[in-house]
Order: sequence, then structure tokens, then C-alpha cells
Amino acid sequence: MPGEEVFAHVRTMAQHVGVKTVYGEPVVQDDTTIVPVAKVAFGFGGGTGKGARAEHSEGAGGGLGFVGGPVGYIEITPAGTRFVAIGERKKIAGALLVGWALGYLAGKLRRRA
Repeated sequence: MPGEEVFAHVRTMAQHVGVKTVYGEPVVQDDTTIVPVAKVAFGFGGGTGKGARAEHSEGAGGGLGFVGGPVGYIEITPAGTRFVAIGERKKIAGALLVGWALGYLAGKLRRRA
């Protein structure tokens, strides 16, 4: 059955989605190991149709997606292990800027009304 084949392919893809897919293996240099950490997401959609009410109704559907991005890295040394986040400051600053801009715009629009 074609549907079973699709789900088998989706299952195989989901098993391979991970940080290695995005960044590869950890890096070892002398006594330091760097392990990349990523946030990954995988999604699949579906659909169907036929049409119980209209004479010639049909339907369709679909969807498949994968997204990955850096979160940080784990640094392993003889002195200890630590997680180093990357990109968080930019995200926070961007969110604050967008929030400020939306608030400013809402205030301007409210004064006009």
C-alpha cells in the first residue's frame, strides 16, 4: 500500500534527524572536545478528500519539513565541562526591539483614533 511506504520513508528520515545531520561529529583537539548542540524539528502532514456533498469534490494534502539551528556547544576539558549558548543575546535584543516597535506603533495608532 502506498501510504505504508510513505510512512516508512518518514520514519527513516525522522531517525536520522539530529545534531549530526546539522553539524557532524564532535571535534577533538588535544585535550579539548567540542560537542555541537542543535535544536532540530521534523514535521509531516497529510490529507485526503472525496466530497460527500458536491458531485465532483476531491481533496489533497501534503507537507514535510525539517529545520535545524545552533543552540550552543559543550566544551569538555580536563578542567571540567561546560555548556556555552550561542545566539541568545541577539534573540533577546531582537525580541525587545520588536516589542518596543509594536508598542510605539500601537500608541501612535491609538492617539489617531
